[in-house]
Amino acid sequence: MKFLLAIAFAFVTTISFVACKSSTADGPATFCDTVCLTDSLKFQGDHKSEPLVYITAKDCKADSIIWSYKSLGSFRKTGFEYLIGTKVNINKDFIRCFFKDGDVAWLLFNDCENGRGFQIKLPYDKNESFSLKSSGLNNLDPKFSISNNLVVNTDRGNLFIEDMSTGKKAAMTFGQALDIDYDALHDHIDSVNITNTRAWARVKIDKEWKVIESNITLE
Repeated sequence: MKFLLAIAFAFVTTISFVACKSSTADGPATFCDTVCLTDSLKFQGDHKSEPLVYITAKDCKADSIIWSYKSLGSFRKTGFEYLIGTKVNINKDFIRCFFKDGDVAWLLFNDCENGRGFQIKLPYDKNESFSLKSSGLNNLDPKFSISNNLVVNTDRGNLFIEDMSTGKKAAMTFGQALDIDYDALHDHIDSVNITNTRAWARVKIDKEWKVIESNITLE
């Protein structure tokens, strides 16, 4: 086990450290620079168990995701492209990480090619599987104003909202299913403003832009 941890932590020497509570990156609404990713990225939580997430790089792309914490005795690892199911270009300025104590890490990022939002939930318990949402609305996009503790995604007919720190959830409906292409999300969802108590969205319905808003209760 110590040998496995040594391998994982050896990445530190070639890692670009990224603060997990970084602010929203500046840049175009849905696209970012497809610069070559040469160094691995490291995210570290402030819980006493010292949870960590690494994204390793190979051939200018994200290669794998590794997550562990101080007393785990090993690390969890999966291929980046295997998990996502497609090739994605990431930029270190358009990715953020949120740690729920030493239990779960959330990775939120946007594909630099088309701005598509991805959200990965990484549990540290080996009996739990990771989960992926590929229809995310991330506050890395300047047209999506979302409280930093919230993760928001859509199924084309609703917005689903979850507090990453508590697991409590809420939703707001569009009233009907929309023909949304997740690779061109802004064609149907122009902008949102979502807090812990209220959701607002400007959405194209029947070829017209409409504002939908509602008070929400996370529960």
